[in-house]
Amino acid sequence: MDIFLQFDLPSILLGSLAALACGLLGNFLVLRKQALMGDAISHVVLPGIVLGFLFSHETGSWAMMIGAGVAAIFAVLLIELIRRIGNVEPGAAMGVVFTTMFAAGVVILEQTGTAGVHLDVEHALYGNLESAIWLDAYTLSDLWNWQALSTLPESIKQLFIVNLLVIGFIVLFFKELKISSFDPLLSASLGFSPKWLGLSLIVMVAIAAVAAFSAVGSILVIAMFICPAATARMLTDNLKTQLFISGIASLSAGLFGYLLAAFGPGLLGYEFSVSAAGMIAVVAGLQQVLAMLFAPHYGVVMRRRRQREHVSA
Repeated sequence: MDIFLQFDLPSILLGSLAALACGLLGNFLVLRKQALMGDAISHVVLPGIVLGFLFSHETGSWAMMIGAGVAAIFAVLLIELIRRIGNVEPGAAMGVVFTTMFAAGVVILEQTGTAGVHLDVEHALYGNLESAIWLDAYTLSDLWNWQALSTLPESIKQLFIVNLLVIGFIVLFFKELKISSFDPLLSASLGFSPKWLGLSLIVMVAIAAVAAFSAVGSILVIAMFICPAATARMLTDNLKTQLFISGIASLSAGLFGYLLAAFGPGLLGYEFSVSAAGMIAVVAGLQQVLAMLFAPHYGVVMRRRRQREHVSA
């Protein structure tokens, strides 16, 4: 039990919390047809991440998240400026800004001597999920021991706070986000600025992405912004229910993905494990496939059945 608590539980918590933060925000990205915004944001925020590291000299610090949020705001404003002054269509303006800011981040990374500090391709793609260790956990009672909980890895504490911020943001601005996602014109007529709401959402996406990025890598971050929300969207037309289902899908993907990665190969007779972040993304993808096939209203199987019943009637 102590081995599970010390080595497996922290990784499960880290993966599940990262998935939950991204999965909840992903609902509004999917509704706004901006599902790949998480991928774009992960490139745009690179200058902010590097500058935040130069300020704090620590990876995974709050300075890096603040830098990422500022970079996201700057990117949105720059896109709007280019679109208006240059009379450029939004997609082209986004392409110019995203690639330019990512290139600027790479240049800063190389010129400041920080290129070798935990920001390589392996960690960027797959994260460092398995390195989370909680050495002060020995029994189940330590799960309620504040002294033991205080020694949890900093990345878990950070993601827990980010999840509270995300949930608070959604609860406080649920009505505004709902209206602006489905009908921006109605939102503007009611006094809810779609642009400012969109900017706030992008900032929260940037914070969640950076918090999850160093722990689980870009593969899982991008997958979690899309898969749980898309899965929930197939199962319901009610936004509150969709948020709840996407949260359950995110947490279950984090749990079962890690368990399959760590123990699945051993059950099949192999002596190795596979990438936990990659397997969590695979489980999230399988959830999406099952929803596409068997969702009560929109699933392929159920639609075919209703078509056959209609024809036979």
